[in-house]
Amino acid sequence: MVESSWAEKKLPALLRRLLKNYKDGRGINHVEGHDLPNIETVRLCLRRLFRLVFPGFIDGHPVTNVNLPYHIGEQLAHVLTELTPEVERAFRYDCRVQNCDHCDVGARAEEAITHLLDSLPQIRDTLKQDIQAAYDGDPAAKSFDSIIVCYPCVEAITTYRLAHELYLMNVPLIPRMWSELAHSNTGIDINPGATIGPRFFIDHGTGVVIGETTVIGKGVAIYQGVTLGALAPGKGQSLRGVKRHPTIEDNVIIYAGATILGGETVIGEGAVVGGNVWLTESVPPGTKVVLPKSDLVFLHPGKIKELRKVSKGEFEPARPEPACECAAAKSKSIDCTQCKSAEK
Repeated sequence: MVESSWAEKKLPALLRRLLKNYKDGRGINHVEGHDLPNIETVRLCLRRLFRLVFPGFIDGHPVTNVNLPYHIGEQLAHVLTELTPEVERAFRYDCRVQNCDHCDVGARAEEAITHLLDSLPQIRDTLKQDIQAAYDGDPAAKSFDSIIVCYPCVEAITTYRLAHELYLMNVPLIPRMWSELAHSNTGIDINPGATIGPRFFIDHGTGVVIGETTVIGKGVAIYQGVTLGALAPGKGQSLRGVKRHPTIEDNVIIYAGATILGGETVIGEGAVVGGNVWLTESVPPGTKVVLPKSDLVFLHPGKIKELRKVSKGEFEPARPEPACECAAAKSKSIDCTQCKSAEK
């Protein structure tokens, strides 16, 4: 009864308010727009591309030498027929936003999909090097198979390498849709516009962010929580098209939690960036950048006493014992010189 009463009294007024809100112009509603790519079809096509890149690993589909040609042919045909209309919709959407009425969106979509499919052998060769880097860099890795099946970086990097090819063809929306699907699944955020060389390894991966204009060389390894980001993000659209993310040269290692910002920041070949380092300036090749050793405090088991490590296995009190025996001095609530009993 309550729901019925609310619907009769309030629903018409709410409907009018919402319709008025929708008329306020371009924003978060997409009315009379039939040109956005379908997210489910885009997701399915990414899955089909994974089957082409890693035959036999995806969805448990058994692949043999006998059925391999049929399996690959089927996936290629599906990607061609299913993804091409979605790319065409993306181009049409972009043309509408840009007030462009002279583009042949069908031809552009066909060219982009042809480029992507033609790139698959090269993408596979690069991913093979990425997986080799993961195997060489992680003693916990048991085999290539275990890396492909278990490591989140494989999904993130593979998605990036596929999305990057469409990004190079100026396909709107879909490259970022793919990268955000991988981001949701893995916690690794790689913008499809980044340029990343072969033998790239992300260990663990959660919280990694790689911005759109980042350039990463060959043989780079990074750990969880690393940010390769931009300075002054508050400037927003005024920085579009400007290099605002760092360049990481060949064979650099960046440890967990490091933050490297700025389009003019270059981390030289063979450099090592330690954990939790914050960098907004360039680093020469071969340099190690680490934070100063922190002054750790150790609490001795069973005693309410702070100890400071002075050498391997040796400790000393972090603060001197009070000069008197009063309870306030022992609790460190006052300085010994302030204690009346010390004055006596």
